Amino acid sequence: MSKQVQINKAYRQLLQDILQEIELHKIKAACEVNITLMQLYYSIGEIIVKKQKEEGWGKAIVEQLATDLTKTMAGSKSYSSRNLWYMRQFYLEYVGNEEFKILALQVPWGQNILLLTKIKDDEQRKFYLEKTIEAAWSRKTLLNMVKTNTYKRQLGAPKTHNFQKTLPAHLLEQADEIIKSKYTLDFLNIYGPILERQLENKLIEHLRDFILELGYGFTYIGNQYKLSLNDKEYFVDLLFFHRKLQCLVAIDLKIGDFEPEFAGKMNFYLNLLNEKVRMPDENYSIGIILCAEKDNVEVEYALSGMQNPIGVVEYTFEKRLPQSLKGELPSVKELKERIQSEIKHTKKNTNPH
Repeated sequence: MSKQVQINKAYRQLLQDILQEIELHKIKAACEVNITLMQLYYSIGEIIVKKQKEEGWGKAIVEQLATDLTKTMAGSKSYSSRNLWYMRQFYLEYVGNEEFKILALQVPWGQNILLLTKIKDDEQRKFYLEKTIEAAWSRKTLLNMVKTNTYKRQLGAPKTHNFQKTLPAHLLEQADEIIKSKYTLDFLNIYGPILERQLENKLIEHLRDFILELGYGFTYIGNQYKLSLNDKEYFVDLLFFHRKLQCLVAIDLKIGDFEPEFAGKMNFYLNLLNEKVRMPDENYSIGIILCAEKDNVEVEYALSGMQNPIGVVEYTFEKRLPQSLKGELPSVKELKERIQSEIKHTKKNTNPH
């Protein structure tokens, strides 16, 4: 390698390092500004509550404050009567609860208002506050996560996997958190029968939405990822890398019920990934089998004895289903029968007599 090439490579790395440092400090500055603003809103809420109590003032004082503050602050909408009431609620909600207050101060105002108005349960609100901080959820994303009941699907409902028997203790809890009890794929707008490859293509078309549904930390690598063994080739439907777990995550898509042989196939893929793709400093790969329906007892028996960590998760399309179509779609059994019939018909028409 020539000296000039070495200099160019070193310079590109220098430039990349500086750009990354600038970006990190911009994010840090934005976070600090937000914390300062949330502290201000908390303090305003505190002042209003205490003055109302001391002076015996009612609701009218908030309306008067809004009028005078908006006039003084050159028409700023930040101090509308509605916002002042939210600031008052913000203070009352978190006074005396330092843990929740610290979390809430790190979350933007729009997301705080959403959680104040829509989530009353403490554990659920804590979950959404933590996830908003961790994944930098926008208000729109947070609203979608609340509407699709991400808390219940990730923490509240039982999950089926063999992580307890296949992962070291320091990775077990984090691995359990990366999968949900059910994935909502309503963003695909699927209302009828679909083949596995079509489902895969749909997910690739809506990759950003799919990654948001999977959760924080997933980085897309590819679909139909090729693995070779001797003279044969095998293909993983979807392959991701999880930044937090530092491991590859393989996803196998199934349009019907879970079948025990799916576990053996995934175990085989994970063996190949660990042997041929995994980097020396990465943790061992994890597999997720995504299917329409599963029997938990059947899954438990299928995963028993597997040496690789595998989770089995259902998906649903139902959240955005139009009212006019409810009750008119086929069951999973009918769906499988239709697809099998379609495949047979296609083979019959393409095979020579």
